[in-house]
Parts: sequence; structure tokens; C-alpha cells
Amino acid sequence: MTTVSDSTVREPAALRAAMVSALRDEGAITSEPVAAAFAAVPRHLFAPDAPLELAYDLHRTVPVKKDENGLDISVMSAAHLQAVMLEQAGIAPGMKVLEIGSGGVNAAYLQELVGNEGEVTTVDIDRDIIDRARLCLDDAGYTRVKTVLADGETGVPDGAPYDRIIVTAAAWDIPPSWISGLTGNGRLVVPLTVRGTTRSIAFDRDGEGLVSRSYRLARFVPMQGEGAAEERKVMLREGVALQTDDVRVRLTAEVLNHALDAPRLERWSGAAFDLPDELELYLTFHLSSPARLHAAKDVVESGLVEASALLGVPALVSEDSIAYRTRRENEGIGVGFESGVIAHGPQAEALADEYVNLLRHWAQDHRRRGAATFRYLPGPAPTPLPQDAVLRRHGAVTVVWH
Repeated sequence: MTTVSDSTVREPAALRAAMVSALRDEGAITSEPVAAAFAAVPRHLFAPDAPLELAYDLHRTVPVKKDENGLDISVMSAAHLQAVMLEQAGIAPGMKVLEIGSGGVNAAYLQELVGNEGEVTTVDIDRDIIDRARLCLDDAGYTRVKTVLADGETGVPDGAPYDRIIVTAAAWDIPPSWISGLTGNGRLVVPLTVRGTTRSIAFDRDGEGLVSRSYRLARFVPMQGEGAAEERKVMLREGVALQTDDVRVRLTAEVLNHALDAPRLERWSGAAFDLPDELELYLTFHLSSPARLHAAKDVVESGLVEASALLGVPALVSEDSIAYRTRRENEGIGVGFESGVIAHGPQAEALADEYVNLLRHWAQDHRRRGAATFRYLPGPAPTPLPQDAVLRRHGAVTVVWH
């Protein structure tokens, strides 16, 4: 993990300069306007209770508010992710921008990018968060940013249309207000979650729908309110969980937990394992009965589940069996890794066969960055339903792999 803290670098200005330099080195900042925005905004003023080193760390979030169970429901996003999304947005001076999900600092970056002739509105469903954002923005001198208390699902119609809409919470769907709230050549940058996998996708208007320009790794707290995810999560045992938003997938905890106690089947693909984020995205859309397997560190250390499940791994499930991805060092080559599958349960063979075939197909045909093009089709499901389509409340997400 990259950090910009050092025993001899403690002042905010020095930390900020080091952060910008490190973000350039990592490729998160690629343009001069975004670099200038990050150099100008006093980021620590938006995290007044956090250590300076944390506020300026590239990859760590700053907790802002937790729920009754101690889970984060609002954070100041990591600088690296904010920079990536701002680069995706391609904001120019004079633009009108809406931010959905307010923390304050990102709105300040947006104000720097649009300049004195542009307009920035930030909206949040939580009064504590929007009030905090207002105080921080005023304290940092960004009094021109407009703050609105509302459910982001409905957008902010009073200011529409917007040249850019940036969503800073993981969204399960794209409501009509976000599309209609864009100008004809507007862009939506949204961390879209499909079957437990989230990517920050830059969508441009394409008629009544949207088509992607780019996508990048992203991890956000989920949307609240009407746009909250329709996901199911079951605990198989302490430290092992499965989740899915696919209504076709049955998750019977007791039966699938019993499958984990059955002997494991290992199946190796002969295909190279690399670009795990791209592979994960491909599997997410192609597994016939997809879920996401999560395992705690102590469960992995016990040998029951592979380390790939620590942050969640695409799983293929049936009513009584489960399969998921793993890897091992390439035998006889000495470099790189080979992808493979671990399967448990009465249908382990069939699940492993399907999973391995997908691993091979991806390695042969799509093993590169940016191989996917996303479309969002609003309204009723298209007929016939395109391959790799995932239905949502307001429309459908489709993907074409190149």
C-alpha cells in the first residue's frame, strides 16, 4: 500500500504535494486539471478528526459515520479512487456537475475543475452527512458549492440538465432521473454493482440509454434509500458467507454448508492467472448461477476455503454444491500462476467443468484490460434479452466482450 506519510513530512502542504506526486506515479492522475485540483484543496479540512497522514493516504478511507452495528455508512473516499473517477469524468471549466453522495472534499475538487463559471451541486440522503459537508466546504472556502438534502435516487431536477453526474456510493441500478438529468452529450460516472462486483463505469448518453467509455476498480459503501441494493446474503457458518442479487439463485445455507464439509475437488485450467479484476468481471457476467463467496482470515488459515475468498470471489452454486476460483504457481515454468477451481458437493464435477471452461475462454479470448463494453438499457427488458444481460429495477445492464 502506497503512503505519503514520512517522519519528516508532516505539514499539510507537503503531504498534499507528496500525494499528488504519488497519484501521478500510480497513474491515478493523468491530467493537469485534476493534478491542480488535488494540489489546491486542503483535504485535511474535510477530515478534521483524522490524523494528517490518514487524510492524505492514497488508498485508505476516512470513516465519517457508522450504523448501529458499527459498519461504515459514510466515508471520505480514498484519494486514489477519487482521482480515478475525476479523470473518468473529464470535467471542463464552465460545466454544471451533480455529485450524488456527499462527503465534501470531492465537491471541492469538482469546484476547482469547473472554475468560477461552472456550478457544483452535491446531494445526500443523510442530514448529518450533508450538514457536515456544508461546514467543511465553508471552512475550506468552497462556499459556491450547493448542498442538497434528498434521496440521490431522484437526482436534483431543479438544477438539471447536468454535463456530468458523479455518484460516490455503490449503486445497484441507474434510475431514470440520472439519465434524464444529463445533457445530450453528458456523462455519468457511477460505481455500479452487479452480482457483488463493483466497477466505476463512465457512461455517455447513447440515445435513451448509456454506453461505457471506461471502467475501473472501485469499492464504495452502498447506496441508501430507494436505490438500495436488492441482495441476499446467507451465512454458511461463522466466517463463511454467500451473497447474490440474482433472483434465480437459490442459497440454502444448511445444504451448502454441508457441501463445504465434503471432500474438495481441484480442477486446473492450464490457463494463466493474471489481471484478476478483469477475470472477476468476466466471471461475474458468465457464471450460470452466480454468487459471491466470502471467508474470514481464520477460516482461510484453517484450510477450509482458499485465500481468494478473503475479499470475495465469484462462485458458481447449485442447490447443493459450490465452486469458486483459486490459483497456484505455474509448475515447470517457475513464473506466474495458473487459474483453477475448487468445488464441493454432489455436483462438484459439473460445476468445476463449467467454471474451468470459462477460465480458459477468458484467457484465450479476453485476457486484457478494457475488453468489456457496458450498456444500460432503461425501461422494460429488451426482447430478445441480449447475452450477458442482467435485469434491474429500472432497466438492464448488458456487456459485450471484445
